Amino acid sequence: MAPGDLQEVLGAIKPGAGGEIHDLLVGLGRADDAAVYRLTPDLAIVETVDFFPPVVDDAYTWGAVAAANAMSDVYAMGGEVLFALAVAGFPRELPKAIISEVFRGGAEKVAEAGGVIAGGHTVIDPEPKYGLCVTGRVHPDRVFIKGGLRAGDRLFLSKPLGTGVITTAAKDGATSAEIVAGAVASMLRLNRVAAQVAQAVGAHGATDITGFGLLGHGAEMVEASGAGIRVSASRLPFLPGARDLADEGRFSGGMKRNRRHLDAVLGPRLVIDASLPAGLVGLLSESETSGGLLFGVSRDRAGEVAAAFKERGETCAEIGEVTGAATITIVP
Repeated sequence: MAPGDLQEVLGAIKPGAGGEIHDLLVGLGRADDAAVYRLTPDLAIVETVDFFPPVVDDAYTWGAVAAANAMSDVYAMGGEVLFALAVAGFPRELPKAIISEVFRGGAEKVAEAGGVIAGGHTVIDPEPKYGLCVTGRVHPDRVFIKGGLRAGDRLFLSKPLGTGVITTAAKDGATSAEIVAGAVASMLRLNRVAAQVAQAVGAHGATDITGFGLLGHGAEMVEASGAGIRVSASRLPFLPGARDLADEGRFSGGMKRNRRHLDAVLGPRLVIDASLPAGLVGLLSESETSGGLLFGVSRDRAGEVAAAFKERGETCAEIGEVTGAATITIVP
């Protein structure tokens, strides 16, 4: 659902209905990437669910991407994956061999994260859908939240942008297999290393970049923390081919919905330099699938981030800083 529509329908649910639950550390009261419930003074569980229709043609890859995307919310809270339940709907006539490949892709991606598929639920659905309900763990005092940003923090993004525009173009047959393969490799990459590095350097706040795009999820952090973000467009990482496809206007329908909601929420608090190309600006609002973690780190520890990612064989981009005013500013 579009962010504005989601807020409207959730408005009927009262966060404190049934009495306040003190051990529910993160829930609807301060909506975040996943719920967090404290079990003991040093152990909390992280709970999330995510599913969607196919984003690629190959059944195994779809299952693996959907699993990586679902588990990303656990990593966005600073946690580790324990186990997952599969949630799926398939047309009655879909061959069982294809369904089996979807489940296998998801199960093997969960195993890569150190977890296991423990069960699930399926229904008959004319449009295929697959995803996971994921349970993770985190220390109650080390939970990442969207509202954790502090003025002066440096901002990091653990994956390049562009999966949305590339998968949209792929559905129209408007891009190459090589460009699609680059997007798939990014979507399959877990945010586990990013979460571990962010924990090691004491990150103050984090979220993962998915359906609402970089600006949409960045706005959630701004609203929750009361701080602002200033991003240098020249520092943003993009997948090969993404900029060209954006210049051609190969955006999903979600991009315009995301931007309308962003303008409604931030209004003049969203400042984008007029010299930036329209295609690049569109990419900042485009939906992402299994995107990277966006997190803030105190300036005195920011230098450790790149070294830690390099040591783990992954890349990460420093894209800007956290400011005092609750605004989003995009500069060249």
